[in-house]
Amino acid sequence: MAEIDVYDYELPRERIAQRPLACRSDARLLVVHRESGRWEHSHVRNLPEFLNPTDCLVLNDTRVIPARLVGYRTNTQGRWTGLFLSADEAGNWQILSKTRGKLSAGETVTLVDRQHRGVCRLMLLSPLGDGQWAARPDARESTLELLDRVGRVPLPPYIRDGEMVDDDQENYQTVFAEKPGAVAAPTAGLHFTPDLLQRIRNLGVEIHRVTLHVGLGTFRPVAVDRLSDHKMHSEWASLDAMTAERLNQIRAAGGRLIAVGTTVVRTLESVAAEASSQESLQTGQAPGIRDPEPVPSTELRAWQGETDLFIRPPYRFRAIDALMTNFHLPKSTLLVLVRTFGGDELIRRAYEEAIREEYRFFSYGDAMLIL
Repeated sequence: MAEIDVYDYELPRERIAQRPLACRSDARLLVVHRESGRWEHSHVRNLPEFLNPTDCLVLNDTRVIPARLVGYRTNTQGRWTGLFLSADEAGNWQILSKTRGKLSAGETVTLVDRQHRGVCRLMLLSPLGDGQWAARPDARESTLELLDRVGRVPLPPYIRDGEMVDDDQENYQTVFAEKPGAVAAPTAGLHFTPDLLQRIRNLGVEIHRVTLHVGLGTFRPVAVDRLSDHKMHSEWASLDAMTAERLNQIRAAGGRLIAVGTTVVRTLESVAAEASSQESLQTGQAPGIRDPEPVPSTELRAWQGETDLFIRPPYRFRAIDALMTNFHLPKSTLLVLVRTFGGDELIRRAYEEAIREEYRFFSYGDAMLIL
């Protein structure tokens, strides 16, 4: 059996949520206790019952941009779809492209808006591999302004084949989304309402934010047999100095850092890994994460940059104490991360329990709290 096959599981199609619940916080919550190996069934609205006043909730404040593109090949009128991934300072785009037939550098695609009206042309500059292209729009407005005109909500294909409805513009966005840049939602955060966040604050629990702009690679299944052969796509993340200092203080005082979503885990653990590597170089020790001894928590520092951290066994966590997360795709890097944090056998059995109890899976689905 290939190494990645350990992370496969069977999920009935009807368990894949196609729409969120009318009230976000009514989603079910499977609470998993690592120390005792037990779990209990609850709802996200009851999250305050599992928190202590000394705890800190850490959210990802990225904002999903309308990154899904629809159009046609200007010369042939053939159907074309794409996904905006990033733009550089010169206005060149990196996109994912899908169409019948072979594309050529110099060819143009006509982008259409949600009313199917042609808006502008996108020139394909050069192929980047894996279906990705460098491209340049012929519009004068900024990238975000143009995407607001022509883009759609970038739903994953398991939700209505990626076809948005008007409600998705609000539903596929957290209530605390602030900094535009993600092409997929940090889905654990979708469960929070302003009322729930206020009830959490009323307990004395602090709420802080980091930013990770969720990219294409986060949700892609692992396509190789060995985890060590999988290459993560990098994503931009940031932790500011004031937040880093406060998180250190909370943890030093015995409080728990509770990551809301795997994107928060990857942000904080990337910062901690960077700090640990610098400390190792200063002390002459070899950097790495394979020391069999328990790894002490690492002081967080201000940081921003690209991270391609792939958390897999035998990773030792330095920066978080608990995790709230959705249920993830089979053979995905996110499932590997969650089982690495929660305990492989325990989380595997928890997934079986969630399927038996008819939990709703994936982006619009229910959640798990691992304590």
